[in-house]
Parts: sequence; C-alpha cells; structure tokens
Amino acid sequence: MPAAAVHYALLHFEKASTPMMIHASSKLSAALSGRRPPWRWLAVTLLMVLFFPTVLWLPWQAQRLESNERQEQLIADTLWVEQTIRFQLGRDEESISLLATEVASGQPGLKKFRERLLPVLRNSRELLRIDWLGPQGKLIYASNDIALPELGDSDTNLSSTAANNKIARYFLLPGRPGGTSSLLLYELPVFKGADYIGTLRASYSLSLLLEEMVPWWFAQDNEISIVDADDTLLTRRSAGGSGRGIYTHRRPLELPGVTLSLRTNSIKSAPKLLPNLLVGSVVLLSLGLLWSLWALWRDINRRIAAEVALRQQISFRTAMENSLLTGLRARDLTGRVTYVNPAFCQMVGIPAEQLVGMAPPMPYWAPEVMDAYQQRLSQVLQGKVAPQHETVFQRANGERFPVLIFESPLVDASGKQTGWMGSLLDISDRRRVEDLNRQQQEKLQASARLATMGEMASTLAHELNQPLAAISSYTTGALNLLEGEPDKIDTAMLKQALEKASAQAQRAGQIIRSVHTFVKKREPMRELVSLKTLIESVAPLIEMQARPFFVSMILNIRADLPPVLADRVLLEQVVLNLTRNAVEAMRDAASEKRMLRIVVRLDADTLPPQVIVEIIDRGHGIPDEVSERLFSPFFSTKAEGMGMGLNICRSAIEFHGGLLTHRHNPQGGTVFQFSLPASETA
Repeated sequence: MPAAAVHYALLHFEKASTPMMIHASSKLSAALSGRRPPWRWLAVTLLMVLFFPTVLWLPWQAQRLESNERQEQLIADTLWVEQTIRFQLGRDEESISLLATEVASGQPGLKKFRERLLPVLRNSRELLRIDWLGPQGKLIYASNDIALPELGDSDTNLSSTAANNKIARYFLLPGRPGGTSSLLLYELPVFKGADYIGTLRASYSLSLLLEEMVPWWFAQDNEISIVDADDTLLTRRSAGGSGRGIYTHRRPLELPGVTLSLRTNSIKSAPKLLPNLLVGSVVLLSLGLLWSLWALWRDINRRIAAEVALRQQISFRTAMENSLLTGLRARDLTGRVTYVNPAFCQMVGIPAEQLVGMAPPMPYWAPEVMDAYQQRLSQVLQGKVAPQHETVFQRANGERFPVLIFESPLVDASGKQTGWMGSLLDISDRRRVEDLNRQQQEKLQASARLATMGEMASTLAHELNQPLAAISSYTTGALNLLEGEPDKIDTAMLKQALEKASAQAQRAGQIIRSVHTFVKKREPMRELVSLKTLIESVAPLIEMQARPFFVSMILNIRADLPPVLADRVLLEQVVLNLTRNAVEAMRDAASEKRMLRIVVRLDADTLPPQVIVEIIDRGHGIPDEVSERLFSPFFSTKAEGMGMGLNICRSAIEFHGGLLTHRHNPQGGTVFQFSLPASETA
C-alpha cells in the first residue's frame, strides 16, 4: 500500500538521519581543519552540471512526449474517420448492388423499387438521391426531386466507359462558387445477361458526408477537409474553428475512379514548456500522501470490520452446527477427514480430535461392508459420486445403524475443488417406521385376500362340489364292479374309474392349495414371473367370479413377453381385485356387453421397457367426482365395501416400481391399467 510505504520510509529516514548527520559533521570538521581535496570540488561541480540539464531536459522531454502523443492521436482519429467513411460507402455499395440485382432480374416495378429505396435513404443521410437510368441515360425513376447539376461531357464519357467495361465507379462534381457543394457520384451499370439495361446512380454530398461521418468531438478539436488529387479543397468541417497548422495529417481516400484525400488540422496549440510544473508536483505529491493516509485508514477500518464480522460469522456457524442433529463431515481430495461436527461425533461415538486428520479406512466403517466402502471412496475421489446413498456405520461400541449420506463437492473462492462435504442422517427410526408400515400393509393385504376368499366362498363350494361328486360317482361305480363276480370284473373299466377319481381328487386338492397359498400370511418374495402364466393360472378363479353374473372373459396376451421381477401372490391379488371390480361393474349391463377383456402387451418405447396389463370392462363407468378419490383409503362406492381394495392394489404395484391408473373406456365402462418394469434377465 502506498501509505504504508511512505510511513515506512519516514521511519527509516528518522532512524538513519541521526548517524548520517553525526558522520557528516565529523567529516565537515575534518575538512575545515585541513585543506579540502580538489576532487571533492570536481564531484560537486559535476553533480550540479548534471542536475540542471536534467531539470531543464525533463520539461522539454515532457513537452515533446505530449506533442508526439497529440500527433499520434490525431493520426489514429483520422484513420478511424477514414475507415468509417469507407465502411459507410461500402455498405451503400452493397445496398445498391442488391437493388441492381433485382432490377436485372426484372422483379421490382417502380412501386417496389421505391419501397426498396426508403430504408437505404433512411439509413444513409449523406445520400442526396438515387436515380434509375435507362440504357440511353434517360431518367426512369428518382428517389426525390433534389436538383443536381448535369454531368459534363467528360463525366458522360467516363460514365459510358464504366458501363462498357461493366464496372462500378465514382465521379466527382466539384462545387461552384456561390452554388451547390461538391458532389460524389457512384454509378453501377446493370446488365441482364450480356445486355446493358441501365444504371443505378447514387449522389453524395461531400459536406453531408463529413457532417454524418465525423463525430462532433473530433470536429470540435480539428478542422477536417476533403481535397482532390490536385489538392483542391472540396469541402471542410471546422466546428471548433480553423486549424493552427501544428498538428496535421493527410490520409488518402482512394475510391474506384476517383482519388480523394482526408486532411486534418488540429486547433490545439503546442504544449507549454513549464505550466507551474513545480507547484503542480508539490500539490500532487501532497494530495497523493493525503490519499494514501486516507486509504490506509479506510483499509484498517475495513479489516477491523471484516475481522469482527468473521468472528460473528464463525460464532454463528459454530452455534448452528452444534445445534444440528445432522452429522457433517468434510474430506479432502485424498479422503482424509478435515472437519466433523458434534452431531457426527455423537452419531459414531468418536471424539472430533480423533477423527480430524484420519485417513481411510475409518473406525466407523462396518467390517462386513468394507469392500463397498472402499469402492465408494474410489468413486468419490474420481468425482463420480452420486448425490445420495444409504449404507451402514458402526458406533464405537460396535452397534450398527443405517445412515443416509448426501455428498457434494467443496469449492474454494477461485472455483477449484478442495474436497467433499457430506451430510449424514441416522435413519434408524425411519427404518423402524418403514418396517412397521410394511407389516401393516402385509396385514391389510392378507385381510384383503381373506375377504376375497370370503366373497368367493359360495362359488368355491360349488367348484369343490363338482370334483367331490365326481369322485363319489367313480368310487361307487368301482365298488359296483368289485361286488360282481370276480371272474367277470372288467379291470380296464375299473382302472379308468379309479384314475378319473384320482384326477378329480387332485383337482380338488389343487383348488384347496391355491386358496391356501393365496390367503396365507407370508413375506413378499420377488422372483422372475411370466405375466402370461400368472394370468392363465388365476383364470379359473376369475371365471368363478364371472360365472354367476354371466360375464364372458377374453384373454389377449402377447406370447413373447419378457418376465418381470415381482411377488407372484401380490400380483395375483391385484388381478383378482381388479377383475372382481370389473365383473361387479357389469352386473346391471346388457347381456351383450358383459364382456371382460384382459390385455397384456409390451411397451418397448420406455426406458426400461414396461409390461402393460389392461383390464377392460363395459360396465357403468366411474363418475368424475368419484375418480378423484378412487384410490383414497377407506373410500368405497359399495355399501359393504371397506375401501381398501384399490389402495392395496396401487401400493402393491408401486412396491414393484410400477404404476396403476384408470381411464374411461370409449365403448363404455372403465379401463384399469398397471405397468411393471420388464426384467433384463430373460
């Protein structure tokens, strides 16, 4: 800081001045007591000779540097003005060339040509007029009625030569005393194929060109003029007065067919040699010193305020982190722990002074999942960390507990990553709640299955009565055969009767086993399930529900469906609940509409592919006010319903990562649809 440097120099001078003054006094006494050596006078004279020329040279050098700087600035500004004029003329040339292309193609009429001219004239105010001339030089259209001087014979010859050579060129019409100002004409011959069909002529006022192209600040400090090749003045702009001839520059402005020059003459005078140089230096040095002291005082106050704010911020952050129940852990790019908060220490049972600075493996890692920790750490160090994950930690006493970890990169003020910050939640209570909810859900599902079997009890009794009656008939016939004469027993008929009785017994046993498997309480068990096989296995139970209401069932199942990873019994319960609702919805429908369709298809457009199951009825449908609450717990449209069937179905499908929805059937009724992710393992 400048103020600090000045302060240090003053202190250094005060400390060094005393011995220097004593040393100088002793030298002076020695010199007065004896004869002074002649080389000392020579040294003083030499220093004075060097000092005065330097003092005189510095202002002259400053004047020369200022003069050179003004001249260089004048040259740069003149070049900028010349480039601006060239750019504007080039842009006008492009606009006129586009007009010529349209004229050659025969597209624009006079009205269209007039519309195309308006934006060109609006954006280029230095343009006085644009004419469309025929092949004989006759005026076809003029953009306005501004009077222009006619071309002389030499200019007409030049125009004809340009048309014959198929080139665009500029012409200069010098102004006359007391008349119009000098004009610059640009003519572009137009050809349709090889035929000359006319010329587009743009007329520029050189005075307007300077007015528009030269900025006001440049015209205030300089006299700028345009001269021809013979150095004849064509136009001039001098808003600040005539030039003094001290700083001048001439820049050629060469255009096709004409050579012009841009001449600038500054109105500034030469810089003065010594405009209060010493006084100004002292004032500037004094102001610089005052500013340095003020800057030093300001920086000290800012630093004190920043330190106070930092202490307050640290205290606030420490209090906030100490009050958190979430564990915080920071690690550097090598995995070494750099910070932990009290909640984390309490969570793992290890004090912070032991954890900070510790490198992997960590004491809170459970030994049985050590490989997973190492793999996770390598991914974190490679920058491939996921936003969150669950794992198991162990406390200092060996107790395991589940944690949910959120990871994010630590970035310093320059944007460089310095490590990783992790937030850790002990989710033991959440796991207990999830287990309790899962147990309650399983109880509800078991109750729903029992309720389903209760509703199907009469139908089930009818289904069991048939194989039992058949068994009784076959065994009675077999006994009758055995009661006859032993020599005349038909063993083939007896064997056939006993085999049929055995088959009916197996059928009754299968029905009992299916009911037992469906209603028994069990843990969800996922396995690869074919939905085609599952629906075909529960089809007899669906037919049992549909038969009392004379509802026919149609299966439309794709043969090459991939399996799904699911619990078979839960899916059977979903299918039975949805089909029972569909059958009951068609209880009062016309007989020809009592048709239950089950469609199973594959949606390969999603990622991952989904197996879609649709249960379609043609019943009374679902009103909109009921549709909004259809999946709500304990909501039912049946007088005897509990309102848990559809809620359990949706929970079961979501447990498998799927989605249960419904929509109106265009043919009447409702379509319930659930989707399950197809398994990647075939």
